[in-house]
Amino acid sequence: MAFLPLRAVAPDDATSRVYDDWLADLEGRLGEPGADWYRITREVLYQLYFPGFGDYDERLNDPATPLATRAALLAMDPHGITLEPEYYADVDPERFARVKPLHWLWQSFDRSPLGGGNVHLGVRFRRILARHLFARCGRNFKCFHFVEFSFGYNLEVGDDVVVHRCVLLDDRGGITLGDRASISDYANIYSHTHSIVDQRDVTNARTVLEDDVRITYHATVLAGVRVGRSGMVGASAVATKDVRPFHVNVGIPAKSIRIKPNAPPDAYVTERVMRREPQEP
Repeated sequence: MAFLPLRAVAPDDATSRVYDDWLADLEGRLGEPGADWYRITREVLYQLYFPGFGDYDERLNDPATPLATRAALLAMDPHGITLEPEYYADVDPERFARVKPLHWLWQSFDRSPLGGGNVHLGVRFRRILARHLFARCGRNFKCFHFVEFSFGYNLEVGDDVVVHRCVLLDDRGGITLGDRASISDYANIYSHTHSIVDQRDVTNARTVLEDDVRITYHATVLAGVRVGRSGMVGASAVATKDVRPFHVNVGIPAKSIRIKPNAPPDAYVTERVMRREPQEP
């Protein structure tokens, strides 16, 4: 099997300079004490979606501006939209209100001509937002497009974590991603579950992916599951129970089928359930 490390790719120098300057300006504005993230989001999205359209307030209040355009202009402002997590009964309204504009900026950037599949710019852009959105975000976070999460403020991300496109990180009950964790395209990581009797009966449970974990294509990890160090959940598998360190779990429900060849000796120890003998009356 061929060893294929990623290539180094970058835009031309002139484009890179514009990207660098824009990201530095955005990072500086978001990090200012008392920064108004709602206004910053509106301004950035207006520039992305309506370049050269003039002053925002003038266009919005101009009677000649079509109603559909006015509605689109209003949607540039996070005050003018609602997001799904706002409807959850367990949301912390104050905490979510603080990060809501960054949620909207993240999602709207991914759907813009500048964002989309623009890997070089997009990874760096999301890394900036993640430092303000998440409970913790380590160094060198690499996140591709169309990744979504619930609250954001219950998400802890270690160093060198990679999240590929179209991943759902449901952090209602909390998610921890250890160092060098990798989540492949279309995977789902949950931290809440519903009663089979009444879906309004919700249980939140923190889900943990330890260091060097791999969650592969279209796999699902359910609420409260801990995937041990270097554990792996195979393609389209559903992890309903903990995954032991260095074990590869596949299927629905996911079960261990092998142990990675680089595993330490204790990874091979068979788990046993202690059986209590009945006592004499």
